[in-house]
Amino acid sequence: MAQDTKSPFLPFSDIAGRAAYFEAAYLKQLEVNTALEQRIDALERQVALNSKTSSRPPSSDGLKKPPAVKRTQSLRGKSDRKTGGQPGHKGKTLRQTATPDHVINHYPEICNACGAALLASMAEKIVVRQVVDLPAPPPPEVTEHRVYQCRCGQCDAVTRGAFPEGISAPVQYGPRIAGIASYLQTYHCIPQDRLSLMLSDLFGLSAVPATLARLIERTADRLQPFARAVCEGLSGPQVAVKHLDETGFRVAGKTQWLHVICSPLLSHFRISSRRGDLLTGVCGLVVHDHWAPYFKMEGVQHALCNAHHLRELQALIVIEKEPWATDMRAFLLEAKALADARTADREIDDEIIVKLLQRYDKILTRAVAFHEAQPPVKAIPKAVKPRGCPKRRTGHNFALRLQKRKTEVTRFLMEPNVPFTNNEAERDLRMGKVRQKVSGCFRIVRGAEVFCTLRTVTCTARKQGWSVIETLMKPSGQLIAQLRFG
Repeated sequence: MAQDTKSPFLPFSDIAGRAAYFEAAYLKQLEVNTALEQRIDALERQVALNSKTSSRPPSSDGLKKPPAVKRTQSLRGKSDRKTGGQPGHKGKTLRQTATPDHVINHYPEICNACGAALLASMAEKIVVRQVVDLPAPPPPEVTEHRVYQCRCGQCDAVTRGAFPEGISAPVQYGPRIAGIASYLQTYHCIPQDRLSLMLSDLFGLSAVPATLARLIERTADRLQPFARAVCEGLSGPQVAVKHLDETGFRVAGKTQWLHVICSPLLSHFRISSRRGDLLTGVCGLVVHDHWAPYFKMEGVQHALCNAHHLRELQALIVIEKEPWATDMRAFLLEAKALADARTADREIDDEIIVKLLQRYDKILTRAVAFHEAQPPVKAIPKAVKPRGCPKRRTGHNFALRLQKRKTEVTRFLMEPNVPFTNNEAERDLRMGKVRQKVSGCFRIVRGAEVFCTLRTVTCTARKQGWSVIETLMKPSGQLIAQLRFG
């Protein structure tokens, strides 16, 4: 009987062919199972991550938060300090003023004991209580500029006066309205339609959203030189320690990148089409979150954000339950407490630093040994050996990364001006994400550039201790002359 070559079944008598067929089928199924197991492990870890064990925002935890993400649970651990304001904290308690705007006197009319009439002249003691409130919003103030033309008495020529700079239309809004609109939209992320309603309800202004958009854009153009001066100051040697970070930004239907470079006194924002479009010419020390392209910057030293490390360690403790992660977390928190207690008159003893660094090395040596003793990660069988490094577990890669970047991780111990975290940049970037959540995206690149310029101005003004509204009204040259870099 002739063999049917199209049949998937092998002839019973061909034992060698049948064995090869089943071996190939087994290897194929093993490859599929291994790939599925790895995918399941990755998905389970992804589901287990939350705002306490990764860089995800708290809003991603959802309404039903697990016990591990309670707001009272801090990655910094417990301290012996009492709740509330700490010693040295400058409070902002509402206090009475010695010069009230209005005084209303209240006298008793009859005596509570005998019912006799009482007069104001009989007052002996006074008890004062004050109510702080806002006055009714005044109507918009209109200033009229009149330009006259005069005829010369000698040559009979007619000469006309000139309007001040910026007075270019028969009717226009002034710089304070433009400053308030720019502040509310950029700093507090209020959309243009709601901004128009707010100005109408509060100040009686009937500015339509398109008019407000033009006012805000002109304000950004006027302050562009100041934003460039802030960027140059942050890049140069005037600022010893700079913070860098970036986040995705939706502009014109595409993913752009919002970059920030900042310090405790300055902030500069810019938009770019590439995440790796980093500033050039930066010098000094940069603090960042271990993104690899930052290490390619030339002429700078590096310090790493240990808040990111604490979250990664928390994930290893909660999800993988690796013992060395608990020790490393305790080490970082203890080192941070020592660095926070450091003052100008009391530095950390060199011997203590040496012992801490030795402890750091021991923890990571134990971590690497722990992972090397584990069974190797299952690899997908292939006819050709895969290229590159062998696959490692998440904790193994993290431990090796901490070993390699020991100097950058522990720099906050050796140098007093280096912070423990990169929270300065994280805080500056946060409102950019809020703006994206409120508005969805920027329709055009120009809108994102205006946002970056005004965000640079308002954040820097806040850090410098300036009035934000007054800052938005001033010319760039005057603001540049007042800048403090450190």
